[in-house]
Amino acid sequence: MEQPAGFWVRLGANILDGIIMGIILAFLAFLIYGDVSRVGETSPLDLLSFLYGLLLPVFWRGYVIGKKLMGVRIVQKTGEDVTIINMLLRLVVGGLVYALSLGIGLIVSAFMVGMREDKRAIHDFIAGTQVVHAEEG
Repeated sequence: MEQPAGFWVRLGANILDGIIMGIILAFLAFLIYGDVSRVGETSPLDLLSFLYGLLLPVFWRGYVIGKKLMGVRIVQKTGEDVTIINMLLRLVVGGLVYALSLGIGLIVSAFMVGMREDKRAIHDFIAGTQVVHAEEG
């Protein structure tokens, strides 16, 4: 059984991912639009960001760049690699739950990751996933 990743390592991975994707999207916005001020606006770059979070874990054994740097990855509850269905449930349905609860679900999830023994958040339960420390080697 792989060791579940706790709140701080998951937060660190998300912050790193936000910084990395922010830099990449700002660079692309500059190339496409001529300035970076449009990064916060709705644009085709939003699709790129969504696809990054959806597809990279499927093709890279549960990693996105931030998680890889922090030594954690997303897996199915069984320990198998995630599928496109797991990631769709995790991102889309989990995101809808957080939006419809006006962010309360996100706060509850943070407490769940910090306090539960299995460190699973609401989106992990929806998708049948967990975030674990990557195996050495």
